Amino acid sequence: MGFGNYYQICCRHHGRNVRINDRYGRSHVGRITRVTRSHVYIQTMGRRGGYGYGFHRGFGFGPVIGIALGAITGFALASLFFW
Repeated sequence: MGFGNYYQICCRHHGRNVRINDRYGRSHVGRITRVTRSHVYIQTMGRRGGYGYGFHRGFGFGPVIGIALGAITGFALASLFFW
């Protein structure tokens, strides 16, 4: 997939929880907060102490990170992994 395809996919899923794999072997899980022509920015999900609301007990959102669209090798909706 090219840059344009990942750009359109990220724009379509803005505000949703996703899982993005990059070419360096890292997996990033979080909510898409911003998309530019060169990067997608996600607010990462991480473990927190204590209890949260609903089914995501013990998880919360962390810092926002930028991922270059050219480094993305895989994209999936994160809600598929939490069922």
